[in-house]
Amino acid sequence: VQLQASGGGLVQAGGSLRLSCAASGFRSAEVAITWFRQAPGKQRELVASITITGGGTTKYSDSVKGRFTISRDNAKTTVYLQMNSLKPEDTAVYYCNAGLVLATSGHYWGQGTQVTVSS
Repeated sequence: VQLQASGGGLVQAGGSLRLSCAASGFRSAEVAITWFRQAPGKQRELVASITITGGGTTKYSDSVKGRFTISRDNAKTTVYLQMNSLKPEDTAVYYCNAGLVLATSGHYWGQGTQVTVSS
């Protein structure tokens, strides 16, 4: 499984960014794509997750619920993370991950993409 993350950048507080995770090489076992983030000096944390089979069940961390939206394209090869109303505390390196279970890290990681929110 190969994952390619993109879309990070620098944005002012209150602004928006959209991250993309292009996925290929899925086996039948991987059923979910999850975005994680890691800020300097902090542990990696779950941001949002979506199943790539079935109806596209989603799950969000409380810190981003209502501001971020995870979605997938019809071909189920790209997962997006639309981030609105960004806050300085959203600053982190964002990683996409492919796994077996919704909202649980799996074996496959994309490279990180930096998101910086200035106050």
